[in-house]
Amino acid sequence: MSLQEKLSSLAQRFLRPRNATQRQYEALRAYCVEQLPAAQVAARFGYTTASLRALVHQFRQDPDRPFFLTPAKGPHASPKKDLHRAQVIALRKQNLSIYDISRSLHQAGQPLSPAAVAQILHEEGFAKLPRRADDERPPGTRPTVADVADVQQLDLQPRTLHTRFGGLFLFLPLLAQLPFDRLVRQAGFPGSAMIPAPHALRSLLALKLFGNARHSHVMSYVLDEGLALFAGLNVIPKRSFLTEYSCRLDPVCYPDLLRRWFDALSHAGLPRGRSFDLDFHTIPFHGADALVEKHYVSKRSRQQKGVLAFLAHDADTRVFCYAQADLRKDEQGNGSRKDFGHTFYPFVRIFTPLPVPVLDSLLISFPPDFRAVLPPISPLPC
Repeated sequence: MSLQEKLSSLAQRFLRPRNATQRQYEALRAYCVEQLPAAQVAARFGYTTASLRALVHQFRQDPDRPFFLTPAKGPHASPKKDLHRAQVIALRKQNLSIYDISRSLHQAGQPLSPAAVAQILHEEGFAKLPRRADDERPPGTRPTVADVADVQQLDLQPRTLHTRFGGLFLFLPLLAQLPFDRLVRQAGFPGSAMIPAPHALRSLLALKLFGNARHSHVMSYVLDEGLALFAGLNVIPKRSFLTEYSCRLDPVCYPDLLRRWFDALSHAGLPRGRSFDLDFHTIPFHGADALVEKHYVSKRSRQQKGVLAFLAHDADTRVFCYAQADLRKDEQGNGSRKDFGHTFYPFVRIFTPLPVPVLDSLLISFPPDFRAVLPPISPLPC
C-alpha cells in the first residue's frame, strides 16, 4: 500500500466518524473552522440542514461542552495483579477466601495482599463467600482457645512462668492485710462457684492497675498465667463476663464496699483525707437515638446529651473516692430533701465523720432542715 493510500485510509477516520460524539465534533469543526456551507457539511456527515443548524445553535449556547474524556491520573494497569490473575481465579474456584488465597500465594513466593485479591475477584465478577463453619475452612493457623475460668482448676504447683503483669503482685500484701476477700463478701457482691466475687473483683482490679481502659482489651491477655494467678483463677475471665458483671451488681453494694475499704485502709495505717471536693460532672454521650438528658458541659460551655455523675475526691491527695452516675437533671440539687439525700447521703455514709466538705454551688443549697436527713454525725459547716 502506497503512502497516499495510507493517508487516505487515516483521513477516513475523521471524515467518517464511528460514534455520535465524534460525528458532532467533526461537523462543527468543518462548519466553524473550515467555513464550509451548512448544506455541504450536512451532506458529508449525514445530517439534514435543519439538524446541523440546531447542532450549531446548541454549541453556541454551550461552547465549553466536553467532547473528549480527560484521562484518569495514575497507572492504568497493575502488572503484579495481572500476573497472578489466573492463579487467583483458580484458587477461588477451590472455594478459598481472599485471605486463604493471599496466604497460598505468599507461600508460593508470590506475595499479594488480600485487598488486591479482593479487587481481582470483583473485576472478574466473583461474589463474596458465605460465612463458613470451622470444619469447612482449609487447615491453617487457628486462634488458641483458652480454658474456662474456674477457681477449682487453679494449679498452685511450684513452677516458673513468664508474665507481663509482674508488678501487680506488689499489691497482694496490702490486699491480704485488709483483707480484700472478706470485704467483698461482706459488701454482698455476687459470685459463683467457678468465679467467686473476690476473684471477679481482683480480675477487674488487675486490668485497672495495669492501665487497660476497657474490659474488651482483656482478650489479648487471657493466656497470661501471671494475670490469672493474681486473680486466683486458672485463666482470667473473658470479655463477656467482665462486661456483664457490673450489670449484676446491686447499687447499694458500692457504698458498702467503699466504706469498708477506707475503714480497712485507715486501720492499715494509710493516710485518709479529711477534706473532699464534691462536684457534678457530665460524661458526654456521642451516640444517636438514645433517651439521654442534656446537661451542661463546662469544658465546651454548652449543654449536650450526657450522663450526670456525682464525684468526690480527696482534696489533699487527689484520690478519686466516690462516684454516682444514675442521677437525673431534676436530682442535681435544688435544695429539696430528696435531692440532698439521693446524692450526698451515700457519700456521708462512707466518709463519716466529714468535717470539711467543699461543695459545688449546684450541688446543694442547704435547706433549713438539712440536718434531719443526715445520720447522727458532727454538723457540717456551711
